[in-house]
Amino acid sequence: MGKFARSWALMKSSANILRQDKELMLFPLLAGLASLVVIATFAWPVFALASSHHAEFEGQREHVSPIFMLVSFLFYFVQYSVVIFFNVALASAAMIRLDGGNPTLGDGIRVAMSKLPNIIGYALISATVGMILRALQERLGLIGRIVVGFLGFGWTVATFLVVPVLAAQDVGPVDAVKRSASLLKDTWGENLIGNAGIGVAGGILTFCLIFVSGVLFFAAASTHSVALMVAVGVVAIIALVALSLFQTAMHGVYSAALYRFAHDGDPGQGFDRALLESAFRQKK
Repeated sequence: MGKFARSWALMKSSANILRQDKELMLFPLLAGLASLVVIATFAWPVFALASSHHAEFEGQREHVSPIFMLVSFLFYFVQYSVVIFFNVALASAAMIRLDGGNPTLGDGIRVAMSKLPNIIGYALISATVGMILRALQERLGLIGRIVVGFLGFGWTVATFLVVPVLAAQDVGPVDAVKRSASLLKDTWGENLIGNAGIGVAGGILTFCLIFVSGVLFFAAASTHSVALMVAVGVVAIIALVALSLFQTAMHGVYSAALYRFAHDGDPGQGFDRALLESAFRQKK
């Protein structure tokens, strides 16, 4: 119960910080826009290669050329690089707020740019792990896929604090993974419970928003007003995007606070230090 209470306190405080610094949602927005550019850039060559080599799916052995695998890996690598870059920028800005400062978009971008070699190195590791897990999942049976799923889950949990480690420390990607994993023993409960809580809360809000939007859309359709239906649809899409940005940014703030919580014994300003410090030993 103590871990649930501390996780809930971290979640609430993270959401409050995000409400104070709404500009932090610009980082996941930029990450999303950059990801769309990456997808658009790789979509045609990947489609062309897949078509030319006639890859066979649905239980059959897949014959994929080395060129196709190389392009797929490059896509993973570039996509991971973009996402990790903006996640590091978000974590950096969040840490400025946790230190009592007032971060700007430029503050986060500057820190991320200074860590670019380490970000690229970690993106290379993530892309490699992702490709290996995907290849194993596609080639193994049901039991194998379950095992691969657990491996992927373990990798996600163990590397959850890599981004704030990269943002706060001048370390390489391999050391960042090691330090994230070493901090896992202190943040295991908060890591799992907090992320699950953010995901569940986001899922419930998304469902409610879709339900209300559907009701409003059918109500608008009953008036036979195309303009009203379009307006409801546009507002619903904007609301869903805003909710997604808030949830993603909250993950970033939460990870930054959790890192400080485990590494320094102090999650930063805006948190109930008495509740949180009672459970963690301060690192020397």
